Amino acid sequence: MATLTDARCVTVKIGSALLVDRETRGLRAGWLAAIAEDVAALKARGAEVILVSSGSIALGRQVLGLSEPDLPLEQSQAAAAVGQIRLARAWEDALAPHGLTAAQLLLTLEDTADRRRYLNARATLATLLSHGIVPIVNENDTVATDEIRYGDNDRLAAQIAVTAGSDLLVLLSDVDGLYTGNPASDPAAQHLAVVDQITPEIEAMAGDAGSGLSKGGMKTKVMAAKTATASGCAMLIAHGAAPHPLRRIMEGERTTLFTPQLDPHAARKRWIAAMKPQGTLVIDAGASRALASGKSLLPAGLTQVEGGFGRGDPVTIRAQDGTGLGQGLTRYTAAEARAIAGHQSAEIETILGYPGRAVLVHRDDMAL
Repeated sequence: MATLTDARCVTVKIGSALLVDRETRGLRAGWLAAIAEDVAALKARGAEVILVSSGSIALGRQVLGLSEPDLPLEQSQAAAAVGQIRLARAWEDALAPHGLTAAQLLLTLEDTADRRRYLNARATLATLLSHGIVPIVNENDTVATDEIRYGDNDRLAAQIAVTAGSDLLVLLSDVDGLYTGNPASDPAAQHLAVVDQITPEIEAMAGDAGSGLSKGGMKTKVMAAKTATASGCAMLIAHGAAPHPLRRIMEGERTTLFTPQLDPHAARKRWIAAMKPQGTLVIDAGASRALASGKSLLPAGLTQVEGGFGRGDPVTIRAQDGTGLGQGLTRYTAAEARAIAGHQSAEIETILGYPGRAVLVHRDDMAL
């Protein structure tokens, strides 16, 4: 099981109450600089880091002079539009002294619920991480409505961790973990260091209390843990208000660890294998050998396409002798696959009339 000292890919969620001063509604510049150092340290040891950062609405409120505790939808969206620029710039400025480049991704629930949008988000994250970029993810509050939004960045962070294949999710908050009761009102409440299974009793321990700037409470954190651990990602709840929160975790500061149910890659393969295939890709012997050695499926090895399917749909992969090889998520529609079958990846743009992806089914999107 991954820890912060050895995780390959870490997703860190940062709440508004940590990033934005409650009184002035401005950025906590010193805290931001300290966590940027922590991120740089993780990157230096070879880890990939994704930041799910709240704060856009809180920052936008300050600029627009909106002091009401509950804003109408249009004012929240306007505040987010103003605050997103400032939030992205703040992260860019904090990471730049360490030689790190930031990128901004704005998502809604629809973007991860729809399979095609999910694959786009996954491909974008993978590409950014492969180039050493630190993605800064936030909910797209400028367009999100109640019907298409997460509503809190705890659950968004869990979905991003799963989408990116992270092996550890860290929720930095104003609490140091899960207690058997609300420690603010129950002096007998006991801290739980490790949660191996999220039972109804564990869920009942979660309260809804949050700060004046954040929307999430312990309940949303437990919901996030269910999403993350079911997909093989460990999750930590940690107190993040003091400078260098990630360093403090590595030095042994108290947290609650939710252990994963299985390996993240195995979980993803199981998910793909359980889908109902929408078509079949028949491949030649060379492509079959390539898949067996852990490589992706290229158009050059495709000999036949059966059925009608869209981009992102699950398809069966079969050898020419009829042997079933597995299942995967295709990056092309059935019509596009037929057009590029047997051709080199460099020919795709000429054939289709627009740039395409080099692979037909990526190895990470296969269950063989």
